Amino acid sequence: MKRLLTAVLVGGCWLAAGRAESLVADGATLQKLGDDFAFTEGATADAQGNVFFTDQPNNRIMEWSVAGKLSTFLQPAGRANGMYCDAHGNLIACAEEHNELWSIAPDKTITKLVTDWHGKALHGPNDVWVAPNGAIYFTDPFYGRTWTDTREKFPGEWVFYLSPDHQVMRPVIQDFRKPNGISGSPDGKQLFATDIGGNRTWRYEIQADGSLTNQSLICNQGCDGMTVDERGDFYLAGQGVTIFSPTGEKLEHIEVPEHWSANLCFSGADHQTLFITASKGIYSIRMKVKGGNPGK
Repeated sequence: MKRLLTAVLVGGCWLAAGRAESLVADGATLQKLGDDFAFTEGATADAQGNVFFTDQPNNRIMEWSVAGKLSTFLQPAGRANGMYCDAHGNLIACAEEHNELWSIAPDKTITKLVTDWHGKALHGPNDVWVAPNGAIYFTDPFYGRTWTDTREKFPGEWVFYLSPDHQVMRPVIQDFRKPNGISGSPDGKQLFATDIGGNRTWRYEIQADGSLTNQSLICNQGCDGMTVDERGDFYLAGQGVTIFSPTGEKLEHIEVPEHWSANLCFSGADHQTLFITASKGIYSIRMKVKGGNPGK
């Protein structure tokens, strides 16, 4: 018996069976922008479309400008991992060196937003999303690090909420095996979070007090970083980039020639170029759609 095809290769991207059109711009292919890194993470873009990302083992934050120029933005950088550029141009960074959450201003002034929770150390803030009202959601999984914090930690690997005034912090998801990628809807009404340990990605409704209700499954796939486009499609990084529709239909897969794709964001002056951090390299590919979030 012949095996039924479930995908078709078009322009270097795998489309789900029955889909005639790719989200990748006509004629566009994946471009390698650089590979002189130890491990890239934390891709986020500012309002102008400049990209900031981390070279985490080398403890530095890099900038890829809209003009295509690469520079070091900050080093040392708290071993920053996931990041998000807020409405004021600050980089909200998961500073894993001491398990903290930082705000890094454009002039590189550092403000520590979170250093512990009720006197106990965080496991290791990993990825972060900032809602339009300034509220912050971040994941806190445990991964073994050579710089492991020896302070007492609380049980569980959770997703946390930090209020817009940075005065209230509480866990809002406590039933994941290992939370990782996180994002949200442009209107701030929904949160999207992945349980990479449970290989699931979920949707929540955000309430006025920042709490979450109405959990629903997006897809049976976990991820590292994630982002959304203007149509509400989900882009999950891991083994390359897999794109799902708002209803959870697998639309497309972008192959990336690296061991692991850790994070991604929409970039460029028109926010229509997908920027991907992948192991020792950084890549981009032109899309037909724009990003749904200003920062990621």
